Amino acid sequence: MIDTVNSPMDYPEHERTYERFIGLIKLTVAGVLNVLLCLVLVAFAGSAGGMLSTLLLIATLVAAAIGLALGKRGWVPSAVVFALGVVLIVLTVS
Repeated sequence: MIDTVNSPMDYPEHERTYERFIGLIKLTVAGVLNVLLCLVLVAFAGSAGGMLSTLLLIATLVAAAIGLALGKRGWVPSAVVFALGVVLIVLTVS
């Protein structure tokens, strides 16, 4: 049986795990938004939408890999790709 009375909780490890979890959630949300931008490009950008969405999806995967390596600020590369996707949508749809 585990002795829960005398075993103290490892708070620094708990906080590191929490920070990593929150960073992964931020990275996941940015990735999902980028995939939604890819779908918008396919739906509304005409013939160039398929090619642009493929390039945006590849950029999203690369940004996610870089973001995993960065750690705490891992959402920044995906946010840059998101901004690029918004610019692509504005330029191709209008």
